[in-house]
Amino acid sequence: MQRLSILLALFATPALAATGPFFSLGNTDFVVLLGFIGFVGVLIYMKVPARLTGMLDARAVQIKADLDEARALRDEAKSILAGYERRQKEVQEQADRIVRAARDEAVAAAEQAKADLKATIARRLASATDQIASAEAAAIRQVREQAVSVAVGVAGEVLASQMTAAAATASIDEAITQVAARLN
Repeated sequence: MQRLSILLALFATPALAATGPFFSLGNTDFVVLLGFIGFVGVLIYMKVPARLTGMLDARAVQIKADLDEARALRDEAKSILAGYERRQKEVQEQADRIVRAARDEAVAAAEQAKADLKATIARRLASATDQIASAEAAAIRQVREQAVSVAVGVAGEVLASQMTAAAATASIDEAITQVAARLN
């Protein structure tokens, strides 16, 4: 059915609908047909179809070149992107290494600070202990000196109260002989 309708559409042209003889210059349909055939002939003589085909082929070649260039640019962009991603990964790894090194240095610095603080506390404690021992020794020495001076004073008073003139002369003579014996 569809074929029949196409066949009828081809045969149902305005030329067949005209009245009178078809091949007459009085028939406008025939004149239009001659003009159309002449126009097509001029187009063929001027090689318009070849030019159109050449233009279409040139355009196809240009489109193919543009597509090839676009593919090349896409491949180049992919390689650049891969390079940037690789660089980004390297930079991230380097940043991670720097952060780890900084943490390690911070931990080491904290440990060193603790050790230095312990050493400083130990030195100050030893210094304080030495100062306490020195003060204690000075206090003991001062107490001894005070005790000696009190004992000498008390002994002097006891001797002065018990000493007679004859005993004092005998004691002085004995001291002179001891000094003379030691000096010689």
